[in-house]
Amino acid sequence: MDNRLRHLAALRYFEAAARHQSYSRAALELHISQAAVSQKIRQLEDELACKLFVRQGRDMRLTAKGTTLYQQVSNGFEHILNGLNAIQSEPLEGMLTVNTTPSFASRWLMPKLWKFTMEHPLIPIRVYATTEHPVIKYGEVDVAIRQGLTTDLGANLCKEVLYEEAVYPFCSPELADSMQLTHPEQLLQCWLIHGVDTKNFTWKNWFHEAGVEMSEEKVQWMEVGTFDMGLSAVMAGHGVCLGTDSLAGDFVERGLLVKPFDIGMSPGVRYTLFHDPGSSRRARIEAFTDWLHREVAQLSR
Repeated sequence: MDNRLRHLAALRYFEAAARHQSYSRAALELHISQAAVSQKIRQLEDELACKLFVRQGRDMRLTAKGTTLYQQVSNGFEHILNGLNAIQSEPLEGMLTVNTTPSFASRWLMPKLWKFTMEHPLIPIRVYATTEHPVIKYGEVDVAIRQGLTTDLGANLCKEVLYEEAVYPFCSPELADSMQLTHPEQLLQCWLIHGVDTKNFTWKNWFHEAGVEMSEEKVQWMEVGTFDMGLSAVMAGHGVCLGTDSLAGDFVERGLLVKPFDIGMSPGVRYTLFHDPGSSRRARIEAFTDWLHREVAQLSR
């Protein structure tokens, strides 16, 4: 056996630091101190007699030799994990961790999740709602549901479109009545609200779809942290926000929102599922993703 394999522990630290391009983020993943990561990598560099990282601002960038090593180490760890998963597949029952955006979590997933629990009471779901892209291959997330037309969470992941739908403007009934909304250009006189997690679809694109020229310097904007916050502002009568039927439709049914113009922007929103096909939790991942597709099928009925 090659004596260099005694560095396996250090190579694990190296792989995490290279993937995150950060010693501190690697330390968080590995549940150790940043100093421990730095020390291990420094020892590895001394043993291999080459520099693996260089600092650029707050990031740690790989050198040419570091890049070569990372590619091989990453592939090697993936083969090891696939081997372990092949002989240690977990049962259907057990925890499943799901990551998605705050808006999708609160407006779509959480109101429906009780149905999955009724079908699979022995698969508790842990939901993390974040705007940052999660780590699936080496992290704690089993399934990610992300918004975007070109979203990519890494290589060797199973990626499948959950659903797509057009984007429309929504406002309160009071605002629609007070402004007597009959033409799309009237919305230029309103506060245009958009959330940070809806940056993939913009007001400029919607006005273009509606055949209206928009000058960004002449409109009033309000940026909010999430689509939920935008909906809350709009329901209070403060402006107009862009949204989708699946996320705002129940508010329309309850008379809290209206869709003043039936002009949908396409492509609008795409939600995509990501998971590791070699995961040891693949049985429960399959149960959850099958349920998601069945719920989506209800949207078109």
